[in-house]
Amino acid sequence: MSAKSLLSKALKKSVSVPKFRRGKFPDASPLPEGKFDKLDKAPAKHLTAGFGKAAIIPPDLLNKKYYVAGYNINNPATGILDVPHVHALWLDDNSGRGAVVFVSLDAVGILNKDINDVKASMAGFLKEAGCRSINILCTHNHAGIDTMGLWGPLPLTGRNPKFMEIVFNGINTAVRKAYEDRRKADVYLGRIPVEGMQNDHRTPVVYSKTLTRFRIVPTDGSREIYFINFAAHSESLGGGNSLVSADFPAYMREKILEETGAETVYCVGAIGGMISMDRIGDDIVESTKAIGRKVAEFTLAIEKEEKIKPEINFMRQEFYAEVDNHVLMLATKIGILKADRYHKKSASHGYVLKSEMTYFEIGGVKMLLLPCEIFPELVFGGYLSSEESAEGKGPEINPTPLTEIAGEEELLIFGLANDELGYVLPPNDFLLDANMPYLEKAKDRLGRNHYEETNSLGPKTAPTIADAFARIMKVVSKQ
Repeated sequence: MSAKSLLSKALKKSVSVPKFRRGKFPDASPLPEGKFDKLDKAPAKHLTAGFGKAAIIPPDLLNKKYYVAGYNINNPATGILDVPHVHALWLDDNSGRGAVVFVSLDAVGILNKDINDVKASMAGFLKEAGCRSINILCTHNHAGIDTMGLWGPLPLTGRNPKFMEIVFNGINTAVRKAYEDRRKADVYLGRIPVEGMQNDHRTPVVYSKTLTRFRIVPTDGSREIYFINFAAHSESLGGGNSLVSADFPAYMREKILEETGAETVYCVGAIGGMISMDRIGDDIVESTKAIGRKVAEFTLAIEKEEKIKPEINFMRQEFYAEVDNHVLMLATKIGILKADRYHKKSASHGYVLKSEMTYFEIGGVKMLLLPCEIFPELVFGGYLSSEESAEGKGPEINPTPLTEIAGEEELLIFGLANDELGYVLPPNDFLLDANMPYLEKAKDRLGRNHYEETNSLGPKTAPTIADAFARIMKVVSKQ
């Protein structure tokens, strides 16, 4: 979420830490422990899979103001470079338990309140179609229309209700098309290192270079579906852009379709910290297109694959995240952000947000869907030492890396899933400006800027996520 600090700038002169008034919000009552929906043995030889997509573009884009999200506030769209879409993948292991759906949305992020509203609007269809899990993930697109509210003419929201209706309808349409498209299929897993394209902008340099592809092959020889996971911000068009676009993923999907006839559902991995793509050439538009095509070339170069078992198990777990960032709290208070708050006496300012994560095993492949932009070292390890960290704090105060909790080095992280909580940072390198916390980025004793903290909920988010995942794995290990 590379523009929340702009909110800080807009509110800086008038902001004060709001005091929580008890009774205004519901209490954060204990959340139930999730259940691991597990089947020991796949009953069928094949999965059933389907693909659907829908454009999300307002017809009056050039006549009314719609704000481009991801960089600058009050940046109205001036045209269309390419059309953002919703892409949906329907998967059913034919166990009789029902299907699961993965939705990829070309947007910077979407909050859990909207996720729940979308699900509620589709509840009848999902029940009738036999869907046991629907997950909406954003590509973290910095050239799409504002779906969160942070990029309008602050202190007014940039979120347009008519556009949100288009997004909701697009999700509904894409999922229904995926249902109608379903056919028997085999799934092949392949991985490839993507060399020389990513850049980690914050110490330590830790990130995944691996692009993972689930190649879904219908048994009738019809069009394949690619389900791709890769760690990079979709921000190649940069902050000077005012054209609506899906950024480089649009051109990745386009090339894959041209070369193979396959449709693509693209999702991002652990991108916090900040994992971005290097420019190719001087022209920003041509660079974005080239990046997408080159990522497609890596995808198409995958050679070693393994056929995975047609079984899908998962566990969804809700959790509360404490909000220490009073700027974001104010944004929810005045309506810039649409989020439900809950009272918790022990929290910094008296309230928490409810979010969720979901652990999947697809054919034995372990996947974790997280509602944030998590720093890769919280996933893979490689924390800064006390000599390297902002204030000399050692790595022992950080949570156990998620791959270690999972007991799986190749744990797949899917970011911005079913919510957007912002950056999640290691506690030992979390630094706020002493005079204006969450308003100004801090500079540490080593001269490093600490921008991402201003776009986070606070230092307790990382251990909260690790603890919630550890609870999941405890349940999983018992079955």
